[in-house]
Amino acid sequence: MKIAIVGTGYVGLVTGTCFAETGNEVVCVDCDQEKVRTLQGGKCTIYEPGLEELLKRNLAAERLRFTTDLASAAGWARLVFLAVGTPPRADGSVDLSYLWTAVEQIAPHLCPNAIVVLKSTVPVGTNASVTARLRELTGRQVDVASNPEFLKEGAAVEDFMKPDRVVIGTRREEVCEVLWELYQPYLRTDKPLLAMSPESAEMTKYAANSLLATKISFINEVAAICERTGADINDVRRGIGHDSRIGFAFLFPGVGYGGSCFPKDVRALAAVAKAHDVNPRILDAVHQVNEFQKGTLLRKIREHFGGALSDKTIAIWGLAFKPATDDIREAPSLVLIEALLKHGATIQIYDPEAMENVRRRYGDRLIYAAQRDEALVGADALAVVTEWKQFVHPDFDEMKRRMRQPVIFDGRNIYNPVRMRDLGFTYYSVGRPPVRP
Repeated sequence: MKIAIVGTGYVGLVTGTCFAETGNEVVCVDCDQEKVRTLQGGKCTIYEPGLEELLKRNLAAERLRFTTDLASAAGWARLVFLAVGTPPRADGSVDLSYLWTAVEQIAPHLCPNAIVVLKSTVPVGTNASVTARLRELTGRQVDVASNPEFLKEGAAVEDFMKPDRVVIGTRREEVCEVLWELYQPYLRTDKPLLAMSPESAEMTKYAANSLLATKISFINEVAAICERTGADINDVRRGIGHDSRIGFAFLFPGVGYGGSCFPKDVRALAAVAKAHDVNPRILDAVHQVNEFQKGTLLRKIREHFGGALSDKTIAIWGLAFKPATDDIREAPSLVLIEALLKHGATIQIYDPEAMENVRRRYGDRLIYAAQRDEALVGADALAVVTEWKQFVHPDFDEMKRRMRQPVIFDGRNIYNPVRMRDLGFTYYSVGRPPVRP
């Protein structure tokens, strides 16, 4: 099929590249000329495992191309996917200005049988509004489908190529059949394509992310109770996770969720609820718990050092909001960095992929380590914020030699408290009692 992808951000780039991998002709459009030149050269503009290899292969096969010419792309394609950003406003509602700009720009160029597909995460009712606006702009009925994405950063290529389900919101069976043909190569293991109304598809995306975020905030709140009562959150997590009705997914305590989806989508669904006179008590609580949880390491650090941090050097391992990505949007590490800077601490940081994104934000206010252990030199404490695999089995003896004080604040519970005590570390984690040598 001939496919145009409008927007080469995280969703657009993964979607376009993976569609090309199964033999489709794909053109990805972006208004950022420098980004387009980079992608044309076979270099990914985001870090996502496996994506650059697919990008180069499909560019070489001439199934994938990148352009700034939206008009020609929209006029050429049978399927026009809109994958533009939908950022949050200050009140949590969704800013659809990029989407409406794209709709206005593609309308004059759509071919007669074109199908517009909303890939961006949008509030319920957006499909209907886009359909009405395209009718005004074109003077005819344009099919608009909703096709929310469920990609996990760090595993997006695998998620796209082997989805657990594909959700399609359409008003006509013929449109659903076209999209079924497109997605059939990815559903060969009998995973379902779920056809529903556009409104249900739009709601499905928000409901899925909000429920996963709820599990994270729930286990973090239970962890706080464990710390006050002497219970161990890892034991509690195992005790409830083996219940088949609950499961273990997203049931890991830590320093809160971040990224481009969960924070935005929880607030957006709450805003939709309020706009329809529904009080989103659970959604508001999920957001509030998460915002509070992002400060948990700072509270532990300040308590350990008696509140004074101006003469302290804190090392931070992990800046991205999760492993296997360079994405720092809404990352808990940024909350910790901002607070430590406010309290006058010296901060030495390391992350395998997100260093440059943080450097662009903070400049010379931080010390950037070229290697993991380099960040520890002269540190009064280490804060582990992202659970990259290379942090799991460090040389603890070497860590003690480099650090001024052997103190670890583990925001992801990747170490065993008893072992840390035996190795001579003062060790704090989330939802477990602290240990000292």
